[in-house]
Amino acid sequence: MSERGFLHQCTDFRGLDESMTKEPIVAYLGFDATAKSLHVGSLLQIMILRHLQKAGHKPVVLVGGGTTKVGDPTGKDESRKLLTDETINDNIASLTRVFEKFLVFGNGPTDAILVNNADWLDGLNYLSFLRDYGRLFTINRMLSFDSVKQRLEREQPFSFLEFNYILLQSYDFVELHRRHKASLQLGGSDQWGNIVSGVELGRKVGVGPLFGLTAPLITTSDGKKMGKSVSGAVWLNKELLSEYDYWQFWRNTADADVIRFLKLFTEVPLSQIQEWERLEGSALNDVKVVLADEATKLLHGPDCLQDIHATVQNLFGRQGGDDLQSLPKVVLEANAFNQEEGKAIYVYDALVRANMTTSKAEARRLIKAGGVRLNDQKVTDEYALLHQSDFAVQDGKLKLSSGKKKHALIVWPASA
Repeated sequence: MSERGFLHQCTDFRGLDESMTKEPIVAYLGFDATAKSLHVGSLLQIMILRHLQKAGHKPVVLVGGGTTKVGDPTGKDESRKLLTDETINDNIASLTRVFEKFLVFGNGPTDAILVNNADWLDGLNYLSFLRDYGRLFTINRMLSFDSVKQRLEREQPFSFLEFNYILLQSYDFVELHRRHKASLQLGGSDQWGNIVSGVELGRKVGVGPLFGLTAPLITTSDGKKMGKSVSGAVWLNKELLSEYDYWQFWRNTADADVIRFLKLFTEVPLSQIQEWERLEGSALNDVKVVLADEATKLLHGPDCLQDIHATVQNLFGRQGGDDLQSLPKVVLEANAFNQEEGKAIYVYDALVRANMTTSKAEARRLIKAGGVRLNDQKVTDEYALLHQSDFAVQDGKLKLSSGKKKHALIVWPASA
């Protein structure tokens, strides 16, 4: 994993290596259920867990049904919005589907298991917890962590509720060791302080040895944080981001990032990747397709690639045809129509609904600048309308394009 670039910090590299060489270990990775999907920035840690399972170790995926009610302050400018139990449970159900794509779950010795820290945190007695564990944490030590320092330097208040998060994440590690023999916690580099705190708590209560391992913060060659595109977050759930858009995200990787991303986000053998390291410029285009194919296959399966390739060939002129089935689809709803115009929708409205712009004003500016096309025909009127008759000749669908790389199918509802 070191050759692929997964490793950043470890509480004890030598001790962890000896432990993993001696026998299979149990490694865990935790995520709070603050949204229905993780984004691609979280994929690095999931890939580490996948590699560990393939090497004969046992993964534990911890979902923070308990800690989500508090909110991790790490890297945040302000307090997280408090969620209801119903929302948290819905988010957990949605997140679970992503983990099942990368890990094998079951009852075998190396099969992954999913656990929820609400199982032990929800029933904690506050006074007992403070007496047994609170005394083992010092404010001085907690204030030394970068995550706490950075939050205190920002304008928004740092609540006592959030300050408790370090204690709860540390206690999770101890509890997971007691329940499932977990000895390794994985996380991003921004979680280093919380992970170290858990390792130290284990030592103080006689649990362990415990180890912490972080992955590097992945940024693109232009310095941007991994996980977002010009269109917004690159979600892992296909309900929030289509397979086609996910594939395009990887296909649009900058030349300087292709080799590094192949090592981290695919399982292409290193020997093959090394042969591509000498390539430059247009010679990297086919390698970018390999990156997009392999990354998409891991998340969405191989079956979607045929439709994606057909769509790409059509859109970018490699061959004729009308196969656009893998494009994101936007089905118009009744409230989308401007009734005064006879059940029609403005093109600028369609752009917003397709998430190609964030506002109607931005959409109209894009049309005026000549950046919008319908079925490959430029739209010149910023107040252009789409009527049902426009869709009728196209089997109820119109291809809407913004620039050269953003496309969607606008679908007229069958009941309209």
